Amino acid sequence: MRSGFVTLVGRPNAGKSTLLNCLVGAKVSIASDKPQTTRLRVMGVRHLQDAQIVFVDTPGIAKPVTSLGEQLNETARTAIADLEPVDVICMVLDATAPLGRGDRLIWESLPADASTVVAVTKCDRASRAQVVGQLAAAAEFDAGAYFPVSGTTGDGTDALVTHLAAGLAQGPAYFPPESITDLPDAWRISEAVREQLLARLDDELPYSIAVRVTEWEPDRIRCDIAVERPSQKGIVIGRGGRMLRDVGTAARRELGLDGVYLELRVRVEPDWQRTPDAVSRMLAPEAPSGPHG
Repeated sequence: MRSGFVTLVGRPNAGKSTLLNCLVGAKVSIASDKPQTTRLRVMGVRHLQDAQIVFVDTPGIAKPVTSLGEQLNETARTAIADLEPVDVICMVLDATAPLGRGDRLIWESLPADASTVVAVTKCDRASRAQVVGQLAAAAEFDAGAYFPVSGTTGDGTDALVTHLAAGLAQGPAYFPPESITDLPDAWRISEAVREQLLARLDDELPYSIAVRVTEWEPDRIRCDIAVERPSQKGIVIGRGGRMLRDVGTAARRELGLDGVYLELRVRVEPDWQRTPDAVSRMLAPEAPSGPHG
């Protein structure tokens, strides 16, 4: 049995979460076209016949402009530093965006003794010339291996998984066979609601939203949606409550919550993403456990 941890790092919107879901074979992290969608370190487990790979998805690292941005950067850096010992770090690069200073800063921050691979993502959207160009540009990182992949179609991911599994040391399974993530169900529910909001909201509003499960009964789950200004509350609710109804219906369908009433409430928490204490509270994965414990 081989086992180990593979941490995915990269700039915001590089495609880490979509790639993680593809590598695991199940949806464990929400994904959208909005940068900094991922707010916590998320573990996703891939079970193979003779190996277990624990993938660690991290928030994209970028220059912070709020306390939320600072916390996301710290979460990503801690996910790397906490690996004892480091198994593999997978640098994720977007094939449709040129290699930039941000990519280089992230690479330079990685442990010098870490085993590394580079995954060039979104190859389904990029031209062949873009993919080849990105692989050539990434050669400056001197990684152990390079893989062009698509988290959307799965192209190239089998070769990546095979390479990663072969490089892991012998060891025990860290998760039981039925487990695919380390996050509690309450966080999965709140993230499903936020994903549906991200899909429907434009401009800066997605970054002002946080979702928390506040009550959980056998037939009813309540989620509180925090926004920063009263005007944003009206947008999230929608005309006649239509936005909330559409979000609740889509999230309930995504989660398979048949027979469960998903109650969504919107409240104003002024400038929460610029207040460190509020950010810590909003990003805490702890929430009411299910009705059975």
